[in-house]
Amino acid sequence: MQDLFTINNLWMMVATILVFIMHLGFASLEAGLTRAKNTVNILFKNTIIPAIGLLTYALVGFNLMYPGAGFEGSVFGFAGFGLSLPEGWDSSNYNEGYTYFTDFIFQAMFAATAATIVSGAVAERIKLGPFIFFSVLYVAICYPIVGMWKWGGGFLNTLDTPFYDFAGSTIVHSVGGWGALIGAFLLGPRIGKYTERGMSAIPGHNLPLATFGVFLLWFGWFGFNGGSVLSASPGAVSKVFVTTSIAASAGAFGALIFSYLKFKSYDITMVLNGILAGLVGITAGADQMGVGESAIIGFIAGGLIVFAVVFFDKVKIDDPVGAISVHLVGGIWGTLAVGIFGDLAGWGQFYSQLLGVAAVGFFCVLFSGLIFYTLKKTVGIRVDEREEVEGLDINEHGMRAYPDFASKD
Repeated sequence: MQDLFTINNLWMMVATILVFIMHLGFASLEAGLTRAKNTVNILFKNTIIPAIGLLTYALVGFNLMYPGAGFEGSVFGFAGFGLSLPEGWDSSNYNEGYTYFTDFIFQAMFAATAATIVSGAVAERIKLGPFIFFSVLYVAICYPIVGMWKWGGGFLNTLDTPFYDFAGSTIVHSVGGWGALIGAFLLGPRIGKYTERGMSAIPGHNLPLATFGVFLLWFGWFGFNGGSVLSASPGAVSKVFVTTSIAASAGAFGALIFSYLKFKSYDITMVLNGILAGLVGITAGADQMGVGESAIIGFIAGGLIVFAVVFFDKVKIDDPVGAISVHLVGGIWGTLAVGIFGDLAGWGQFYSQLLGVAAVGFFCVLFSGLIFYTLKKTVGIRVDEREEVEGLDINEHGMRAYPDFASKD
């Protein structure tokens, strides 16, 4: 038994490392899909967010998300500040599969992802200070409260047909997606994005870097979904690896086909985001789906990306990296897909999935809207026109990512 415990715990720690690497993937993707003059700003945000996530999750987030006995079926619970083992437990007998501290560090790696998703959607025009302030509150309070509703035994987990979200299509990705939507809406589009002549594309400066970022994220997703098995069970982990990869691959083809039909071009950015959409889509039910279902979910997620990007441009919500389309639209689809294709598929399960999507959406819109709107009306959330045109790197950080190739574009 001790050997099995060690193996399970070791796999959880390896999965933690893989999820941590995803932050490098986010940084690379966002930097590559934005302009050179804002690269330092993107990298700074994606560096400080994991630090914010770890510190706030240790201070309050972990105990908000997992408040313990007595809070089953509730909407809120809190076990106190800081990290402390349950009374009578030591780190090695906390759980049959992993230690208390392994549980914390694995869950903490998820916590920062929500704010990282927001970072991409508000890129190139948000003030750094207000963004950091928003990230602290969103990661410390909003994400763990929503997480508690399912993973901490809250009300979504005690429905007659419990809401199901294996690794976080809604609880992680949609949480970030809703915050991204509200932030992008209240900020407004970048200068020159939408004109009287229509939408003007603002291409990213480094597609090789963006591609590198997507493959890092795909690599890290093996830990994101595989670690959510919460053990090193050979059958369960290997199945999740397969469903995750199949959905990502199908997402690439869904985006490729629909973007070609729509634009008559082979758009690498659509394919990259199609891969991510497939990954987000399968995350809610990666343990329940077969190969065929995974392919269908991923393919539809990849196709939805194309139409979501077009839709948000039509309503003039500027999202430089497609984060809203990937994480919000893909997250909603993946969550609902559990009620269509999952092991417990049926009207009851679909209703619970829909209720979960709606509840999380309402709370996240309210929470992020309150923070962003208050910041907008007080300190302001958008840099001035001169700073935006010159670039955030030189104005917010006093440096350039490429000093030997200085350019405003």
